[in-house]
Amino acid sequence: MESPEYCEINSNMTLDYINRLLMEEDTDEKASIYQRHDALQATEKPFYDILGQAYPSSPKETMISTDSQIDCLQDSRSSYTKGACSGRFVNDILRPQGMHLVANDWTSEREHLSLRFQRGLEEANKLVPSIEKLMVDLDSNGLSDSNQMIGAAVGQKSKHVCKIRSHPHVDLELLEARNSKHLAISASETTRDEMFDSVLLCDWQLHCDAAHLREMKAKEESNSQQNVQRKRYGQGKVNSRGKKKEEGIDLRALLIQCAQAIAVNNFLFAGELMKKIRHHASPYGDGSQRLALYLVNALEARLAGTGSKMYQKLMEKRTRTTDMLKAYRLFIAVCPFARVAYYFSNQTIVDVLNGRPKVHIIDFGITLGFQWPSLIQRFAKREGGPPKLRITGIDVPQTGFRPRAMIESTGKLLAEYAEMFNVPFQYQGITSQWEDICIDSLNIDNDEVLIINCMYRTKYLGDETEDIDCPRDRVLRIMKRINPEVLILGVVNGLYSSPFFLPRFREVLFHYSSLFDMLNTTVLQSHEERVRIERDLLGAGALNAVACEGAERIERPETYKQWQVRSLKAGFKQLPINQAILKRSIDEKNKHYHNDFVIDEDSDWMIQGWKGRVMHAVSSWKPKESYTNQKAPSKYFCTSQLHL
Repeated sequence: MESPEYCEINSNMTLDYINRLLMEEDTDEKASIYQRHDALQATEKPFYDILGQAYPSSPKETMISTDSQIDCLQDSRSSYTKGACSGRFVNDILRPQGMHLVANDWTSEREHLSLRFQRGLEEANKLVPSIEKLMVDLDSNGLSDSNQMIGAAVGQKSKHVCKIRSHPHVDLELLEARNSKHLAISASETTRDEMFDSVLLCDWQLHCDAAHLREMKAKEESNSQQNVQRKRYGQGKVNSRGKKKEEGIDLRALLIQCAQAIAVNNFLFAGELMKKIRHHASPYGDGSQRLALYLVNALEARLAGTGSKMYQKLMEKRTRTTDMLKAYRLFIAVCPFARVAYYFSNQTIVDVLNGRPKVHIIDFGITLGFQWPSLIQRFAKREGGPPKLRITGIDVPQTGFRPRAMIESTGKLLAEYAEMFNVPFQYQGITSQWEDICIDSLNIDNDEVLIINCMYRTKYLGDETEDIDCPRDRVLRIMKRINPEVLILGVVNGLYSSPFFLPRFREVLFHYSSLFDMLNTTVLQSHEERVRIERDLLGAGALNAVACEGAERIERPETYKQWQVRSLKAGFKQLPINQAILKRSIDEKNKHYHNDFVIDEDSDWMIQGWKGRVMHAVSSWKPKESYTNQKAPSKYFCTSQLHL
């Protein structure tokens, strides 16, 4: 082990050597510049004589540096041992421009031109927002994230096999870029405990949470009304008129006007509107104020051209599994969307299985697998014993050095639940783009009930604006070739996938207004997990839809009727809604959730919404005819298998 003193001396010697090289290169550059200047002087001087002006002096006596780099280099030999300039020196030699600038003794005409250019630059900067304001401080909220991650070992009884295959035609840089657009989740804490059990298994805990939240929200609304009345009685007519004026601010109209100004490149007016919107927006206000904050951030990022970088930085931020679980707990306590969809899916699987001994579930977009512990618990209570359960989880690779970390951690969690309930279990994780899945890698057995589950992740697949034979259609064709007994498809119902900015922004505004209004109606304003959901999930999605374009924009939801057309085109036949599932879902909604939630049936889809706006839809499908599995082209994929 080398001593710190040796490392410091060695570093100083290296930096001193680099310094001498740079100074030698600088001398050569100056000599070349002087030679070129002599030739230029011989050409320019006659013209100055004709104009009767004195030719400017030679630059050989004047040398300056714009950012004190030369001073730093001259003092570097004496200050390296104390570390006064070494960090800046290394930073500067990596900078591609501005190492050394040779300045001439400019004439008054050139100084005048330079001054005019600087003034023009300052005026141009006034028309666009400062990019410094758009930098995302991911740690400012005090929610520190762990960067440590662990693998998915499942005790001594488990077998762990990892296979990595690559295809020579895969663009790994493009693959990494696409992966960076998905939320990164730290798998370091994905271990079953009482918190996981209470959220994923216990309906009574969910009902208690829902009742408590309703009670607290009612108290908050009552206190808010009392405070408003006190202010009105105590402040008189003048402040009352001011209050009415404050309440008359239509943030939605201002946001649309701002988007229109950006669409026609009226940056000055857009900047004025942004200031006005920010004056009334707040991350702790009501639903419209919170939404206005995230949308004005997205508009500002679009104006500055930093939307993609901001979104990528948000997605690369590691979110702990326990934090996701807390947010999920709040969401299912106040909103029935996920819980009803999971019940629809699990009940459909039980009905199709019909007592048979083996079932294989292929889950496209498994993420953390929160849907499956309750199904494992249900299998354990089945008459005649539980079936042999296989789950193949498919998801895109994560960024960083461990692209399979999350999917392995999900397998570990599910294996622990299977061991807890004594259900025979096998897990296989595949990290790949969905359209590149090789059917042979799924290891399908002929004697098992094969089911495909795909919940709410299809909106991230590319559409026809990327390719005529788009990934959405290719994935559906792959699902058809897999030939499942049933495909369970859940989609986010949205219209903001237009390639044109202004109509897309309007739909983003309407869609997210419903979501923020739903949270504002059912959750306390000061609730920490509400802020997390709005900022890290809803706000990030709005940022991507508004500020990103091309392949960088991955938020591309379609309506459930558009997905119906795609599924029929791919060769699937839609199954009718099980009325028993629909009736129980409506009953549970009426018992435990707000009256403004809607659950209904349309075109063999079970739809869910808020105040009449359809937000989610789920349905079941089967191939129109038996289809023999065919080999798909080999593509890049990684698999990990866990057995119990």
